[in-house]
Amino acid sequence: MNDMSTTIQTNQTQQDPAASDELNVAMLLPDGRGVRNFILGPFVDEMRGQGRIHALHVIPEDHLDQYRSMTDESVQWHPLLMYRDSATSFLLRNCLSYSQMYWVDSFAMRYRRNQPIMASSFRRRTATRLAKAVGKMTASPRRIKMLDNLHSRATRRMPIVEHYRNLFREIRPNVLFCSHQRPTEILPPVLAARDLGIPTATFIFSWDNLTSKGRIAAPFDHFLVWSEHMKGEILRYYPDVAADRIHVVGTPQFDPYADETLVKSREDFFTQLGADPARPLLCYSCGSYDNTPQDPQHAAILMEQIRSGQIKGNPQVVLRPCPTDDGGRYVWVKEKYDEIIMNVPEWTQEDNWAACVPTQADVEMMVNLMRHCDLNINFASTMTLDFAIHDKPVVNVAFDACDPPTFGMTLWEYQNQFEHYQPVVEMNVARFAKSADEMAEHVNTYLEHPELEREGRRRFVEMQVGQPIGSSSAKIVQVLSHLVQQKSQ
Repeated sequence: MNDMSTTIQTNQTQQDPAASDELNVAMLLPDGRGVRNFILGPFVDEMRGQGRIHALHVIPEDHLDQYRSMTDESVQWHPLLMYRDSATSFLLRNCLSYSQMYWVDSFAMRYRRNQPIMASSFRRRTATRLAKAVGKMTASPRRIKMLDNLHSRATRRMPIVEHYRNLFREIRPNVLFCSHQRPTEILPPVLAARDLGIPTATFIFSWDNLTSKGRIAAPFDHFLVWSEHMKGEILRYYPDVAADRIHVVGTPQFDPYADETLVKSREDFFTQLGADPARPLLCYSCGSYDNTPQDPQHAAILMEQIRSGQIKGNPQVVLRPCPTDDGGRYVWVKEKYDEIIMNVPEWTQEDNWAACVPTQADVEMMVNLMRHCDLNINFASTMTLDFAIHDKPVVNVAFDACDPPTFGMTLWEYQNQFEHYQPVVEMNVARFAKSADEMAEHVNTYLEHPELEREGRRRFVEMQVGQPIGSSSAKIVQVLSHLVQQKSQ
């Protein structure tokens, strides 16, 4: 990874002089995770001196002032409008989604397409069933491309696209950049930008999105990815995308980990948590209810193992719910085990990612949890990668705490079938607890020997993150500048 850092520096010094031309970026922030990655990280600082940002956002109005105060006049704020499908665009969007799921045919996509149709009305249920049938018949790159063109054509006729055309004529961006490729709200502004000849690019938000989350929501010109591994996934699952339209930039969600100004001393951080710095600290990272409904039961088992002495060393546990979870489902765990440290994320407390927005204080909390926790426990979460970056051991919960199993199979069988998570098993990155006793055994082993699996963690980070930690924001600005230069030539 040090070689990558040298490459970045060389590329920056050899840039075409036209790269100094001012950037005017229309940046789509369709959810709070984009705000975290591109407003609360170093991206805005990297853009200073390079140009301006017009942020099209979903931040609730009563919270917007705090984000305005973190930026200067180089960031202008515009609401990203809620997008409501027409009957035609709804049908075509769902046809396209099912077609992609049948074409890619990953475990997650098979699981999703086999779920019961839960649309709110008879008309929508009927349209979704039709879309599923059409998707199965059109599961090939050529037919998917045809559906994509039909979907874009149907959406272009909607007034919301003309709204964005008018906005872009006013603010005159020379590139459109999207922080997350999946939300449906991004389609109208992307189509408007393409109609006006503005280059469009999206960042692929997470390591599992291409194999687990359905089709990219809009026809972008360029794709910014974490790594060569993710670039290969784009080439495989989107065969109409040429390799020179894919740019490896790392991910800005990890950039704050390289900012030493955010790091507190162990003593100060433990005082903030109400913890004892002389004792080990375990972090139990929870998922959303849909993905990890057994988290409260698993956390209670962990606490009982510590109380009983089955887990040695009297460690402390900080339990961190998912940002879209207010922590209510863990109340009984806290009441029974009052020694547990609850760390509810400092995000606007909403039950969906679009309206759930983080604070700067929560970014700092994550930096220090990674730095000072001795071990992480989670259910097949991205936190495995976060802690691997810090060379911290991880135990993955892989046993059921209820009967029958939540997903119709054991948790081990379920999580081990997700394509994005299989390298964790294959590269020996974490230990999997297939029973409660194994969870205690793995925690005890790691507390005594945290160096175990170090090589697997190192190789896993190198595979998943294609730029040095802390350099991604600068790399993204460099790529956007290059796209503007290409357009002007």
